[in-house]
Amino acid sequence: MPDHFVLDKDGRIATLRFNRPEKRNPLNEEILHELEALLHQVRDDSAVRVMILTGTGNTFCAGADLSQTKGITDRHERERIFASYRQRRGRLVGRILDTLVHLEPITIAAVNGYAVGGGWALALGCDFRIAVEEAQFWFPEVDLGVPLSPDSTALLTAHVGPTLAKEIIITCRRYMAEELVPLGLLNRVVKKDALATAVGELADSLIDKNPKAVLVSKATVNAAAFGGAVVSPDLILSRD
Repeated sequence: MPDHFVLDKDGRIATLRFNRPEKRNPLNEEILHELEALLHQVRDDSAVRVMILTGTGNTFCAGADLSQTKGITDRHERERIFASYRQRRGRLVGRILDTLVHLEPITIAAVNGYAVGGGWALALGCDFRIAVEEAQFWFPEVDLGVPLSPDSTALLTAHVGPTLAKEIIITCRRYMAEELVPLGLLNRVVKKDALATAVGELADSLIDKNPKAVLVSKATVNAAAFGGAVVSPDLILSRD
């Protein structure tokens, strides 16, 4: 695979890292397909108990690759191009978010910088989120002339409720990391040089938890938040 990502495994912990820092770790169709395949690889590795999702450089993930609109000053033309891109990738993004939310390993987003649009949605799809103080988060879609994708909207609304979800989506406001802890959108904010340690300590504390108890707890919370049936422990067989 191209080097859009790096997937490392250290014992029972896998780290999946966006690896295009020169482009601020963007998302396009090719990259999304790679991400989906890598998530399936992690899903199918029964030894993995925790997956860390993070970025290389100073950006977690900058969201949609808007390089096609570079140099285009006409607002309507920019909106047309972005709308076409969003329509093509909509189902793919939905599949990826569904896979991530329901992934059997516990997932931790180590947000090392900007998390924009689809990048923020990917962080929201993880079970735990730790961010550096400098991290900023926003959904720019409405300012780009299109609505936020239904799957990203549902994910955000499950976290914060409809009133705040509308404010975040429609105003396109940028949020600093420290603002998101009281909203329940981040677990912790740390200094940049402490991110790896904080995430590593959390991952180490999780790998010895009883896997079936963890999986049922995670699935039950997901069922309460997103709808669906509560999972029976007898149905979870892939991790002993």
